[in-house]
Amino acid sequence: MQYDTVIVGCGPVGATAANLLGRSGLRVLVLEKELEHYPLPRAVHLDHEMMRLFQSAGVIDRVAGDMVATDGHLHVGADHGVIRYMGTVGKPKPYGWSNDYFFYQPELEAHLREGLGELETVELRLGATFTALAQDDEGVTVRFQQDGAEQVATTRWVIATDGARSAVRKGLCVALDDLDFEEPWLVVDAEVEGPVSFPEIAGVPADADLQRLSVMMCDPARPATIVPGRGNHRRWEFMLLPGEDDTAMMAPEKVQELVGAWMKDVPHAIVRAATYRFHGLVAEQWQVGNVFLAGDAAHQTPPFFGQGMCHGLRDVANLAWKMAAIVNEGAEAALLETYQPERDPHVRAVIGAAVAAGRYICELDPAKAAQRDGEIRAKARAGETAHDLIPALATGVIHAGSPAAGARFVQPILADGRKLDDFTGGGWRLFVRDAAVAGEASWASRWDASQLPDGGAVLAWLDAQDVDAVLLRPDHCVFGTARTGAQDLLAARDAALYPHKEIAA
Repeated sequence: MQYDTVIVGCGPVGATAANLLGRSGLRVLVLEKELEHYPLPRAVHLDHEMMRLFQSAGVIDRVAGDMVATDGHLHVGADHGVIRYMGTVGKPKPYGWSNDYFFYQPELEAHLREGLGELETVELRLGATFTALAQDDEGVTVRFQQDGAEQVATTRWVIATDGARSAVRKGLCVALDDLDFEEPWLVVDAEVEGPVSFPEIAGVPADADLQRLSVMMCDPARPATIVPGRGNHRRWEFMLLPGEDDTAMMAPEKVQELVGAWMKDVPHAIVRAATYRFHGLVAEQWQVGNVFLAGDAAHQTPPFFGQGMCHGLRDVANLAWKMAAIVNEGAEAALLETYQPERDPHVRAVIGAAVAAGRYICELDPAKAAQRDGEIRAKARAGETAHDLIPALATGVIHAGSPAAGARFVQPILADGRKLDDFTGGGWRLFVRDAAVAGEASWASRWDASQLPDGGAVLAWLDAQDVDAVLLRPDHCVFGTARTGAQDLLAARDAALYPHKEIAA
């Protein structure tokens, strides 16, 4: 094989995959059909988990400066009163980063591609259009057009991160499972020179700054979202009402009418206006032989909690550590068969929450909207954040049955200002309560929680789970925990990666 992995598509998800794989020493070819990255904003939101993945990928110093930490989400009812607040002001940051960040996608893509330039084993080909692939027992042959000529690459695996219209997915004849949500919306990006003018909203919490929140107006007259951005970038999303035509709604005068109502006398310039169908879709197969779908090629999420791109980054983080384990550590190739069982239920759970929110957000009947407002207020949970919507892994490469298996592990900030991952490094990590806890392995770094300069955060986590040891996967998910010694926990990890081999102690 010429390559370990060929990645089709170099948006943020494909570029992150290449950075992760390249840092593990895998030989990677990235095919991107465009000569330049898309110059206009598309995705705008990610969360703390993605910032941690950028740490793992070695690009955090490149991207962090262009991220704007914000304060969460506010949903406003038909009566212009708050019905749901998922704010993070004044709350702890157990994962080392703010819960919500907004960014400008062209900047993010540029930074991720700059990271690829430092990786000797990664080759990025721009203007390379995927045309076909064929598989056999040895691997995958990928065909693509570049500079007017057909070219061929052989690889062990392919990761398709080529978007919602994925040519790879279509070539594999993989169907999409429709989760029965489709609503038309107009998305408008603008550069503004002042604050957004919000209407009077009743019940806004004292600590909430509307300029720093993603505000969803659940108004049956026209549902709309107002999204903060980096610098002077702002986004509006307006639901199209029955009978409204896409082309007419994208006309400059109509766009100006809709956005102008929020800007009063504030100067602003429209950057982009486009209509979209907000979908809930999931591929029926995420793996076909040695080809894997990731990001929008595998699933499409309504944007109501800003998790679309986050899903894709979780996908490639899941694949990257497993591919590296196979190439570098001799793990069995069947390890990759856990990809869809781990990711599919996780994605469906979050899409389900987004679809449920979408159904109440898109309610156009005033009487039903008023009833909805009362029901949501009655069920509202104080202190809720968007982070609470993300479930733990329920199956796959985890020590099922042990406390917190599949959960995301904390990343405390240390006494010197560094974050835990910067101090311990990546890979497999075993955290034990103290030196008396038995268990170690050559493939995992071992850390005594009683000696960490983290203010006791890891010890507090162990106490909360009533365990003495926790083993982390390279993607920061908890593989499993143990109460008395870690030997069985380490053996369970070996059994998961090498189920048909006898592993030396």
